[in-house]
Amino acid sequence: MNIRRLLIMATIGLSLVLPLSSCHQKTAKEGDFTVKDVHIPQTASGLSQKEAEKMPVITFETKTYDFGEVVEGERLTYAFKFKNTGKSNLIIYSSEATCGCTTSKPPKAPVRPGESGEITVTFDSKGQKGKIQKRILVGANTYPAETILTITANVTSNK
Repeated sequence: MNIRRLLIMATIGLSLVLPLSSCHQKTAKEGDFTVKDVHIPQTASGLSQKEAEKMPVITFETKTYDFGEVVEGERLTYAFKFKNTGKSNLIIYSSEATCGCTTSKPPKAPVRPGESGEITVTFDSKGQKGKIQKRILVGANTYPAETILTITANVTSNK
């Protein structure tokens, strides 16, 4: 009787523990990125010509934007548009501004070859005066791995 009770308890215990230990990962769907997509080359060394030709390429319409004359306190937004002109999924893993007055929002999903996307940049001119230049450092699985976007403005007093 003790062995039977022990077996029943073990079966119940395993039936409770096993579902908790499974990984519950979703299967990848078309458009999701794979491990092959995530190369972050810092230098071209180590990449064969064939591998380099398969990489994503981020091509911006423009890498600089001038807001022109801005009254202090205005919040301005610009969308830097780009296209993946490479041959594999483009993954933007970071987009950071050099100052707290500027924020950026890159796409969260991978950008397939031939598709377009945008990085939205918002500049808060509060506390700024005169000619300003802010940079946004964009990190992606491209070569080179980093691209610099720049916004400029001439901030005038609101008085």
